[in-house]
Amino acid sequence: MSNERMPKIDRQREHQANERTFLAWLRTSIALIGFGFAIARFGLFMRQLQAAIAPQDSSSESLLNSQSVGISLVIVGIVLIALAAWRYNQVFWQIERSDYQPNRLIIWVTAGIVIVLGVLSIPFLL
Repeated sequence: MSNERMPKIDRQREHQANERTFLAWLRTSIALIGFGFAIARFGLFMRQLQAAIAPQDSSSESLLNSQSVGISLVIVGIVLIALAAWRYNQVFWQIERSDYQPNRLIIWVTAGIVIVLGVLSIPFLL
């Protein structure tokens, strides 16, 4: 193979890997949005069920409830889509300039946020 063809193939593979990574982030975002929506709707269902069973009981709303956790998951999912698109574009240009720099901070911050929201959602699933 010629020297010109090999770098072009390698660059093409790198761009395809970048696209697959972007799509994986997108799937994760969609899952977070769906999970957040399900938690928020389940909480609404439970409140309506409780109101039907014991209408005189007016429970106080706390800051940490299924709706706030669900909305938080949806917001994190939406922000993650924007972050994934930004990262895809950043890596695209790094590949073009042949100076790719991995960024583990994004991974750790995202994992931390999802872990916290996941732990906060456990009481609503039990």
